[in-house]
Amino acid sequence: MASCKKEEVGPVLDQVSAPVLTAPAPGALITLTEENAATLMTFEWSAADYGFQAAVTYTVQLDQAGNDFATPVDLLKNTKLSGAISYGDLNNLLIAGGYPDGVPSDLEIRVKSHISDKVDDLFSDPVTVGIQPYMVTIDYPVLHVPGSYQGWDPSDENTVIYSLKSDNQYEGYAYFADPNTEFKYTQGTTWAVNWGDTGADGTLDSDGDNIKAADAGMYKLNVDLTNLTHTFLKTDWGLIGSATPGGWDSDQDMAWDAENSVLTITLDLVAGDIKFRANDDWAINLGDNDTNKSLEYEGDNIPVAENGNYTITLDLSGPIYTYTVTKN
Repeated sequence: MASCKKEEVGPVLDQVSAPVLTAPAPGALITLTEENAATLMTFEWSAADYGFQAAVTYTVQLDQAGNDFATPVDLLKNTKLSGAISYGDLNNLLIAGGYPDGVPSDLEIRVKSHISDKVDDLFSDPVTVGIQPYMVTIDYPVLHVPGSYQGWDPSDENTVIYSLKSDNQYEGYAYFADPNTEFKYTQGTTWAVNWGDTGADGTLDSDGDNIKAADAGMYKLNVDLTNLTHTFLKTDWGLIGSATPGGWDSDQDMAWDAENSVLTITLDLVAGDIKFRANDDWAINLGDNDTNKSLEYEGDNIPVAENGNYTITLDLSGPIYTYTVTKN
């Protein structure tokens, strides 16, 4: 006598077909303005076929052309075969994503279909379009960072960190003038909803213990409210580049200007390029992709046109990091 075990077999996907994005048309050029902010950009696609009946959720995604959807932005999600987003909402997503205003960017759009975590998602072929956003002031979601460095005031609007993509991922910088600074995070301007870190293990706890930064200095703060985790890293910033006395081999240290809440340095430069980086390393560095005085991580070198004595500032206080280069 022999027995056999019947293995559980899931659905076999013999023939599947991904959705096909039919609108917008490839090569479309869309100019976003304040006047047409209420206009809807419509997306249409065919149904995905998994070879069996299934409830399908579709997500329309956007990314920079050529980026292979390494960092896609979700524009909408539904169970239908069409959807729309307003030009105004689309513009906010593009500006928050660092796309330049006033010039068209080549973007790819695709549709993702999803039925189960046990079944691979299907993706349409991408459609490339040109979209030109306009500059607008965005009210980013914020977390307040009260602590001993600012009087434990959760209503202080100058000590906040931001979620640029409104995705529960927050980042910002805070300068702690004294060693052993303690701080917490609050949602809103009161202590009603607050997080600390009991056990100092990187996990946020509701009404938890104060978070402690041992050394004085500028700290990079990151919070993930989805997973309730956080990090804080001391950063010593410097200027580097072919225009600096140390070239690309060594940083020129920047100093904290408490009166203006910026990092600053004054030094002689030659015609060439500069960038900002932290902790004498390339892991955290800022450049300017569009020469518009706003900074991006891993951004392009910043050109210095001519020799001279310059004062350079780095402002890490806002949702968008900025800088100045002033010839004295």
